[in-house]
Amino acid sequence: MPLIKRKHATLKAYIHDWLEPDDVNKINFFSGAIIALVLISLAALALETEAIRPDSHFAPGFEEFLRNINAAIVVIFAIEFTLRFWSEGENPRHAGFVGRLRFLFRFITIADVLAFLPELIVLVFIPHLHGGWLAALRALRLFRLFKLARYVSAFAIVGAAVRRAGAPLLAALCVAAAQLYISAMLLYFIEGQNNPQSFGSITRSLWWAVVTLTTVGYGDVYPTTVLGRVVAGLVAVTGIGIVALPTAILASSFAEEFRERYEAREKALEEMKEQSE
Repeated sequence: MPLIKRKHATLKAYIHDWLEPDDVNKINFFSGAIIALVLISLAALALETEAIRPDSHFAPGFEEFLRNINAAIVVIFAIEFTLRFWSEGENPRHAGFVGRLRFLFRFITIADVLAFLPELIVLVFIPHLHGGWLAALRALRLFRLFKLARYVSAFAIVGAAVRRAGAPLLAALCVAAAQLYISAMLLYFIEGQNNPQSFGSITRSLWWAVVTLTTVGYGDVYPTTVLGRVVAGLVAVTGIGIVALPTAILASSFAEEFRERYEAREKALEEMKEQSE
C-alpha cells in the first residue's frame, strides 16, 4: 500500500491527494487504515450486542473495552472528515462556499457524517446515555459501510452496474408487483370464505403471495381447497421468474460494466506505451 509520492505546493494539496488519490484501484496507507477501522467497528458492534446481554459469556469489562474501541474510531473518523472537508477546496468542483455546500450535500458525505457525528455528540455531551436511543445510535454505524464504497473500487463497479440496469430492474419490479397483486387477489376469491384468517382479504393474501412467489415457502399459510391448491401451484411455478429475471438483468449489467472497464484500462495502457515510445 504505497503512500502518495507526488510533490505538491501546499500541505492542503498533499492531504487532498492522500485522501482522494487519482488511482482509486490502488489502496494507499490511509485508505487501507480506514477500511480496517470500518471492519473493526462493525465487528465490535456485533460483539457489543452480545456483551450487553445479562447472560453474556464475555468478561464483565469486555463491554467497556468495546466502547473504548468505538470511541477511538469515532474520533479518528471525525478527524478524517475534518481533513477531508478542509482539503476539498483543492477540488475545483468543491472550491469556495458554494462548492463546499455541494460537497456537504452529496450522499456519500452525509453518510460520512452519520457514521461518526451522532455518536461523537453522545461521547462529548451525553456519555451516560442508555436505552433505546443508544441502540439507534449503534444502528447508525451501518453508514460506515458507505466509507468502504469510497475506498474499495469493487463497490464502485457494483453501483455502476446497478445504475446501468436501473430501467430493466424497474420494469422487472413492476412485473413482480403485478404478479404479487394478481396472485393475492385470486387466492382471496378462492380461499377467502374457507380460510378467512389467512385469505380473508387481499392484504392478508399478500403475505402468502410474497412467500410463495419468492420460493421461500414458510408453510404458515397455505390453501386448503382443491382449486386453491391448483392455483397456488401455478403461482409457485411462475414465481421462479420473479427471482430469475432480476438476477439475469444484474448479471448482464455486471458483465457489460467489467468489459467496458477492462477495455478502457487496456486502451489507457496502450496509450501510455505509445507515449513512452
